[in-house]
Amino acid sequence: MREQIEASLPFKARVGGVLYLIIIIGGLFGAGYVPATIVVHGDPAATVNNILTNESLYRFGLGVHIIVVLCNIPLAVIFYDLFKFGSKSLSRLVMLFILVAATIEGVSLLNKFVPLILSQSAAIMTAEQLQATSYMHFLLHEIGFNLSLAFFSCYCLLAGYLIFRLGVFPRIIGLLLAIGGACYLINSFANFLVPEFAVSLSPYIFIPCFFGEATLCLSLLIKGVNLEQKVI
Repeated sequence: MREQIEASLPFKARVGGVLYLIIIIGGLFGAGYVPATIVVHGDPAATVNNILTNESLYRFGLGVHIIVVLCNIPLAVIFYDLFKFGSKSLSRLVMLFILVAATIEGVSLLNKFVPLILSQSAAIMTAEQLQATSYMHFLLHEIGFNLSLAFFSCYCLLAGYLIFRLGVFPRIIGLLLAIGGACYLINSFANFLVPEFAVSLSPYIFIPCFFGEATLCLSLLIKGVNLEQKVI
């Protein structure tokens, strides 16, 4: 039975690579490009005007972001299968951190639908009220997203540790992923505690995060997984 399970791991690893690739590309578009194009920080009127002017892009970005959240769920299960022969308890934590992060991110996306709903009920609100309410929900979404990244950073740190110790992937990937996780964590708490400082960190602090996750994604797609794992 164990031999049959291990034989399926290379296939699962490549499926995980495909899912991770969707998450990276979708995240860059849905959580990166679209908000950067639409949201004007500190200017609710311009933000709402951009949404109404680019509604198709805005809705498409939301759809892509939802797909990203959905892909995290099977990816969490795949990572559990890849790591469980080394340490079941730690692999469960990896899965749980991804699932909690995806749950928070998915719930926070509700805030981004508010401007679309309010724009259809403009008759019962003044333009200023619509703009202020919509912008407040954008800020709530950003808080939720940063909260999800705090949990996601724990996945990166723990998965990086497991990769480095087990050798299921090249150990340099584990190091890069852990560095990326530390950057996610710093960014999240900077946004919670010193928002002015956090503004100066972005987007540079996300560069190590991208390299850590991108190298893991490419390794899953190209090399698969090393089955000679150690138990820790």
